[in-house]
Amino acid sequence: MDHSDLILQRVMGLHPKMIDLSLDRMRVLLADLGNPQDKLPPVVHIAGTNGKGSTLAMIRAGLESAGMAVHAYTSPHLVRFHERIRLAGHLIPEENLSDILTEIERINAGRPITFFELTTAAAFLAFSRSKADYTLLEVGLGGRLDATNVVKNPALTIITPVSIDHTQYLGDTLPLIAAEKAGILKRRVPCIIGHQQDEALRVIEDRAARLFAPVIASGQHWHVATEPDGMMFQDERGLIDLPVPNLPGPHQISNAGTAIAALRALGFGAPEAIAAVTQAEWPARMQRLRHGPLAQLAAAHGCELWLDGGHNAAGGDAIAATLGALSAKPTHLICGMLNTKDVAGYLRPLSEVAQSLTAVSIPGEPNTLPAEATQDAARSVGLDAGTAPDTEHAVATLANANPGARLLICGSLYLAGQVLRENG
Repeated sequence: MDHSDLILQRVMGLHPKMIDLSLDRMRVLLADLGNPQDKLPPVVHIAGTNGKGSTLAMIRAGLESAGMAVHAYTSPHLVRFHERIRLAGHLIPEENLSDILTEIERINAGRPITFFELTTAAAFLAFSRSKADYTLLEVGLGGRLDATNVVKNPALTIITPVSIDHTQYLGDTLPLIAAEKAGILKRRVPCIIGHQQDEALRVIEDRAARLFAPVIASGQHWHVATEPDGMMFQDERGLIDLPVPNLPGPHQISNAGTAIAALRALGFGAPEAIAAVTQAEWPARMQRLRHGPLAQLAAAHGCELWLDGGHNAAGGDAIAATLGALSAKPTHLICGMLNTKDVAGYLRPLSEVAQSLTAVSIPGEPNTLPAEATQDAARSVGLDAGTAPDTEHAVATLANANPGARLLICGSLYLAGQVLRENG
């Protein structure tokens, strides 16, 4: 175990709740640290329900293709915490992370603070001490009260598609959730708006108008569409013909449009747009696993093994669309979910494209939904469902019984992280 892991385990006990949306604790700690959030390279701040990570990955690929050094902060991590903090394109080194966490733990002096708040402060401190051309910040939850929302003057804000999720924190209607996401908008700072449902778009545009924030919205100021041999992006500067994004799934066309619109707003052009769609890397988003023990178990029976961390209803729609676009093949799901999710809403679109579901509990995750509950939810939407003690048993059993099939492990980024660790 890394020294940074020991520190992170300690700070988990500083606040009784994993999530407590507020900026007060964050502002006090950052002031004690010398307000590093005010000393970052130009910030692109990204909120939204779906597509934040993929959009960030594409923007990073575009910027780096132009020779830019890019800091990036994302969550959650899949295998190691270090994945959350990229310094000028590279995962933060253990010694650097450990030193910064030790410094912050000392300065915080045992005051109540959430894990995400403290680790976000660590990212800001690391970024402020390392040279780069841009900083890409992904919101953790919501936007208005998210720990990342302390940057006063970002260069650009982005809101990817908004849908119903995390209702216990953000509200139970689309306008309420959109209002929380729109909380990252800043006065006179341009905002890229990805494809939105009308009621969400109205809320975001109203907030932008009050802040005199220029809006660059999908369907109004820029357009993206598939073509027989790729995709096209068009805005007031002109039209760009592009390859299909290397990140799989029809929904990545929309994410690519958002990323390209952001790159254009930052002053970049067609070469960076092409790099954004061809060079982005974002694991556990319809990722084909070709190596490792689990992949070998599947391959021994001629089966494909895929992994996706989508977990809400919109994520289920995206996965179903991606599966529908792949070559026709019997598909069997291995699914583990958190008990905070709309499980039936996630599984309903998948019931149209899968032959069965094997439910697992997420190992080591206190908020896992028991496998039996996931099984019941699957049956409620018409899926033939059973349970397995873990993903290894599920892969082995399904591959043996369904040679040549497509197996998809899905339902949670936490499960995806476990799978990547086991399959490493």
